[in-house]
Amino acid sequence: MTSAAAPRLVCLIGAECTGKTTLAKALAQQIDGLYVAEALRQFCDQHGRTPTQSEQAVLMDAQVVQEERAWVQARQHGKRFVFCDTAPLLTAVYSDHYFADRSLYARARALHQRYALTLLLAPDLPWVADGLQRDGVVVQVQVHALLVQALEGVQAVASVAGREAARQRCALAAVESACGFAS
Repeated sequence: MTSAAAPRLVCLIGAECTGKTTLAKALAQQIDGLYVAEALRQFCDQHGRTPTQSEQAVLMDAQVVQEERAWVQARQHGKRFVFCDTAPLLTAVYSDHYFADRSLYARARALHQRYALTLLLAPDLPWVADGLQRDGVVVQVQVHALLVQALEGVQAVASVAGREAARQRCALAAVESACGFAS
């Protein structure tokens, strides 16, 4: 995944209700890249519940598999980017937050090196209840703080804030700057 012609993985990461899905889809469409869905949301939709502690590592692996498949597809179709709606690191953060289990951090940090850019989405959008994955503003702020800690020392992290078009412009500028893409 490191050759010059290879697609670049861009991770959008943030606490619940920070617009990851909306922004990842918009960037993929605007830059003609591929979008990778969040494995956690798919799990909740499929099972009608949130994952248990024992399912966290499996969920992390599911995210990796989806990203790898999209990367191969992007390469086959000449796409320059794959926009990932979250990352294994968020699974590690959730495991820490909900289960006081820090065991996934080492692997998640190692996997995080695959991304050419990490877009850290600020918790500055209005909080909206959305099924099983939404626990409220207090959890949103706590998870954001854990993400900031987990991303310490990670290269190529850009903070993304603002609403709607401003948020998209901020993210696009970060992709352009970090990945040498011109729109």
